[in-house]
Amino acid sequence: MHKYKTETSRRTYKAGYVVIKGIMDGKEWACKDFEMSHAETTEGLYIGDSKWAYRLCNKRGITPELRTPNSNVCSIGFCEKEQKWFGWSHRAIFGFGIGDIAKEGDCCTTSGFIEEYALAHPELDKTVPVGFEAKTLEDAKRMAIAFAESVS
Repeated sequence: MHKYKTETSRRTYKAGYVVIKGIMDGKEWACKDFEMSHAETTEGLYIGDSKWAYRLCNKRGITPELRTPNSNVCSIGFCEKEQKWFGWSHRAIFGFGIGDIAKEGDCCTTSGFIEEYALAHPELDKTVPVGFEAKTLEDAKRMAIAFAESVS
C-alpha cells in the first residue's frame, strides 16, 4: 500500500473501488516530492492504478480480491454477471466458469516457478492438473488462483 506524505483526494466509485491521490515523500526515492494515485477496494485492498480498477470493476464487473491472505495486490475476482472467477496480472487476464477444463499448456496447469523452487516449496504450488474440470464456482476460483499465480 502506498504511504502518502499527504493525501490530497479520495473518490469512491459505485462499482466498488476507491481512487486515492496523494503526495509521496521524495526523500524515500532520492527526488523531489511527487503526486501519485492508486485504486483500492472499499475494504482497502490494493488493486493498482485507476485505469486498471475501472477496467476490472466498471467494464468487466469484477469484484477484486486477494489471491491469498498474504498477497499485497488483488489478482483474482468474481464477476456475478458472467458467473466466472477471473485471475490476472500485469501480463494477462482470464475467466473461469463451471464446465471449464484445464488443458495441456494452459497457464493454470503450470506454476511459473523454476523447477528448483517448485521442488523446494511444493506447498506454494496452486496449479490444477491437466483434465481438471470446474464443477463448482469454488473449482473455478481454484483455476483463477492458479492462473494468477502462473502469470504473476
